[in-house]
Amino acid sequence: ESTGTFGKRMATIGVENTENNRRVYRQTLFEEAERVKASIGGVILFEETLYQTDPTGGRIVKLLQDHHITLGIKVDQGTVSQDGCPGEVVTRGLEGLDERCERYKKAGCDFAKWRGVLKITDGTPSDVNIKAVTSDLAKYARVCQQNGLVPIVEPEILPDGDHSIEVCQRVAERVLSAQYRELIEHDVYIEGTLL
Repeated sequence: ESTGTFGKRMATIGVENTENNRRVYRQTLFEEAERVKASIGGVILFEETLYQTDPTGGRIVKLLQDHHITLGIKVDQGTVSQDGCPGEVVTRGLEGLDERCERYKKAGCDFAKWRGVLKITDGTPSDVNIKAVTSDLAKYARVCQQNGLVPIVEPEILPDGDHSIEVCQRVAERVLSAQYRELIEHDVYIEGTLL
């Protein structure tokens, strides 16, 4: 959970959003790794979590690793409005991604996650937005693979809206076709990705 998401959740129960409270919450979950290991193969971590330590100085992710739960990392840095595409967004995080992925691999991660967001409305997602989102996802995937991380490629089409399931299907077909074109063009080893 990102710092912001954690804060929203904890505000509902009156818990302050501090680094220590986030660590205690995460550590409590990770301490149950033995009970859930048969059902959970991997955990996507927020960067802060990857490096958090318990009061003895041990990394809390070791609780997961000790039970063969694979570590993953969220590498995108959130969305911003896309210039020239009202109501559409692109995901930030390509700058410095290579160095971050190298550090994450050394810290024990084996996979990464990047979320590209597309919204269905009248006229969206636009071709320009689809191109930007799928191209950035392909660039991210390539950098991950170069650093030994399996990329989760997530062109997320938001379900919000009053459009029909047929419209959603047509948009999904357009987006997925564009996504695989971009992966091929960026020389991504497709069999080494997760969609």
